[in-house]
Order: sequence, then structure tokens, then C-alpha cells
Amino acid sequence: MMPLAQMADAVLRCGDGREKTALSRKLAAQWQGARAAGQTPEVGTASPPMQPARPARPELLAPRDVPHRKPGSPEGRIALLHAVAHIELNAVDLHWDIIARFSHVPMPMGFFDDWVKAADEESKHFNLMADCLEEMGSHYGALPAHAGMWRAAEDTAEDLMGRLAVVPMVLEARGLDVTPNMIRIFKQAKADSAVAALETIYAEEVAHVAYGSKWFHFLCGRENADPKEVFHTLVQKYFHGALKPPFNEEKRAEAGIPPDFYWPLAVST
Repeated sequence: MMPLAQMADAVLRCGDGREKTALSRKLAAQWQGARAAGQTPEVGTASPPMQPARPARPELLAPRDVPHRKPGSPEGRIALLHAVAHIELNAVDLHWDIIARFSHVPMPMGFFDDWVKAADEESKHFNLMADCLEEMGSHYGALPAHAGMWRAAEDTAEDLMGRLAVVPMVLEARGLDVTPNMIRIFKQAKADSAVAALETIYAEEVAHVAYGSKWFHFLCGRENADPKEVFHTLVQKYFHGALKPPFNEEKRAEAGIPPDFYWPLAVST
């Protein structure tokens, strides 16, 4: 079995969405199988690309240039699922990237276990969304997508605490805020497959945010630093813009992020 950081690098260098997620799930299963057998496999090191390989489609546009469609129409619902698929594919890369890029940082094996599990689940989530798109007569890549998704990874490429603060604790926490409304939209449309897929994603994303909070607090404890103060400093440094309420306070609390972490950073309403 190759070292974990090299596994992560291999996923990052695979462009096609279905191929990337198949490789991700295969390598995650190898790691998880070894860990379940009581082994401590080699983590190793890697030199991951600054940007992961991407398919030729979708066309990536600046956020302001991505067309907005009302979710009340079938076209709008396809656009919504396409956006979620794009987020999930980026999440696959983000979770493997944190392994490949920070494998030199001394961390407990649980850190690597958590991000392998998160990457595996994000791979499943992408495939669920891609299946829903195909069921609706579309496919991933049929519409343009957001080009800014990887910016947080580039900005925090040399700052593990910054990565944990901005990716799971801000960007993924935002998913906890907006997914319940998406589920309502597809329930109203009686799109049962999409509802089931989004409910799976919603249930599993809480843990991904919790992994971020857990390891962020771990690093703060190692440095005897105040987690709330460090979080505010890092989000102001790396996240471009204020946090936007409403917040899903219940699920954020479940994931280990108390209100005094995010409300002081919120745009005033």
C-alpha cells in the first residue's frame, strides 16, 4: 500500500469527476481496511499540485458571472444540484489536499483517519448529485460553475490552522445553514431521489465540520492559544467577506462551533 500522502496526491492529479471519486473511494477503503486491522500505515509526504486536476467541463466562471436560476423551475433545480455537485467535487480535493499538503506536520493518526473518511463521504456525495443530475436529463459539466471554490485552499496552503478555520469551520459550516432550505425545495417538487441524496449529505456534513473544529482546537491547545481569538484572526485574514446569517445554530453547536465564534464575524442584518 502506498503512503497516504501519495494516495492523496494521486486523487488530486485525477481530472474526471467519476474517475476521481472512484479512485478516492478505492484508496480510502485501503487505508480504512489497514486501520481496522490495527495497522499504522505510513503517512509519508507529497508535493501536491497547487490546483487539482479538473475535467474540461464545467466551464469555470467568476462567481458574479455564474447564471442565477430560480429553483422553482426544473432548470433551476438542475442548476442547484449542479452547484452542489461542484461543491462536493471540490470538497473531495480539499480533504485529500489537507492530507497531502500538511502530512509533514506532526499530528495524531486520528487526524488522517478523519480526513480520509471525510474525503470518502464527499466522493459518495458527488456521485449522489451526479446520479440525480443524470436522472433529470442533465450531467455534471453541463452548466458553468464557480471558479472561486479553490481560493481558500490556495490562501491557506502553508497554514494548517488557517485551512481548518476557513474550509470546514466556515465554508462547510455554511452548507449546514443552507441545505435544509434546499431539501424543502426538492420536497415541494416531489423529487424523491434528490431529497434522499441531500438528506444524506446534510447528515454527514456535520461530522466534517466537527473534524475541523476538533483539530483546530487541538492545534490551539498545543500552542496554548485562545481558539476563539485565533479563529477570528484567521477568518479575517483568509476569508474574503463577512459571514452571512441566518446560521444553523443547532447543527453548528453539534459540530463544536459555538455562536461566539461566528456571530462577531457576521454581516449586520
